[in-house]
Amino acid sequence: MIEAQRLAAPAKLNLFLHVVGRRSDGFHLLQTAFRLIDLCDRISLAQRDDGAIRLESDLPGVPAEQNLAVRAAQALKSVAGVRAGATIRVEKRIPMGAGLGGGSSDAATTLIGLNRIWRTGLSRGELATIAVTLGADVPFFLFGRNAFGEGIGEVLAPLDLAPAWYVVLTPQVAVPTSGIFAAPELTRDAKPIKITAFFNGFGRNDLEPVVCARYPEVAMHLAWLKDFGDARMSGSGSSVFAEFASEAEAQAVVARIPEGMRGFTVRGLDRHPLAVW
Repeated sequence: MIEAQRLAAPAKLNLFLHVVGRRSDGFHLLQTAFRLIDLCDRISLAQRDDGAIRLESDLPGVPAEQNLAVRAAQALKSVAGVRAGATIRVEKRIPMGAGLGGGSSDAATTLIGLNRIWRTGLSRGELATIAVTLGADVPFFLFGRNAFGEGIGEVLAPLDLAPAWYVVLTPQVAVPTSGIFAAPELTRDAKPIKITAFFNGFGRNDLEPVVCARYPEVAMHLAWLKDFGDARMSGSGSSVFAEFASEAEAQAVVARIPEGMRGFTVRGLDRHPLAVW
C-alpha cells in the first residue's frame, strides 16, 4: 500500500463575480477574480490493490457518491485506465455550502495526489479537462495560483494580488448554487472587462442581491461587516468577507463579532500549496 502525505486543499474567495451572459446549454458566463486563502481541508490518500474507491470522512451522513473527491478519483481512474483503487480521507475545515470552494478544492487535490500515487503521468492540461467535468471551480484549484476567471470559470489567466488578510463570516445557512443561478431576478448582462481593467476593490458580486433577498441571515452578516470596509459575498454564498492590510486589523474586527455570528481571519495566498507545475 502506498500512502501519500496529508495534502492541503485550500479555500478561495471571489473578489468580484459578474454574470456576463448565459450559454445555450444553460451554463452562465462569468468573470471573476479568484483568491486562494490559507483555510484548508486536508486530504489523505492511500492506494488500494482491490481497485475500489473508498471514502473516509469526518462528515458522517454525506453519501460517498455525492463527494467531489470520490468523483474526481473515479474520473481519473476511468480516463487513465488505472486498475488500482484508493482510500480517501477528507478532514473538513472549509464550511460546506459557503461559497469558499471546499468541495471543488478537495476534488482538485485528489486529482493531483492520485495522479502522483497512481503514476498516471497526466499533464496539468489533461487533469484540467477532467476537472471541468466535475465543477466550474475545480480547474481554478488545479491552476495553482490566483487567477482572473472567464467562461464558466474554467478560462484562467494569472492574477498578481497584493498581500492581504481577510475577515470571513459564515452564516449558518447552506446556499444552493443551482437555485441562485436559476433565479429569475438574477441579472445576466454585466459588461465584460479586460483583465487589465481589474484593480483592488473592483466590481461586485452579481449573485449577492439574490442571496440576500432569499437568506436574511446572509444580508445581516453582510450589513454588519460593511461597517468595517468593502464587504462582499464569495461565490454564491453564504460566506461574506472584507479585506484588510494586516492581520492585526483583521483580528480587531473578529474580536468585535457579535454573539451568534461566526467568523475568522485568513491570509491570502499567492500560490496553491501543491503548485509544482
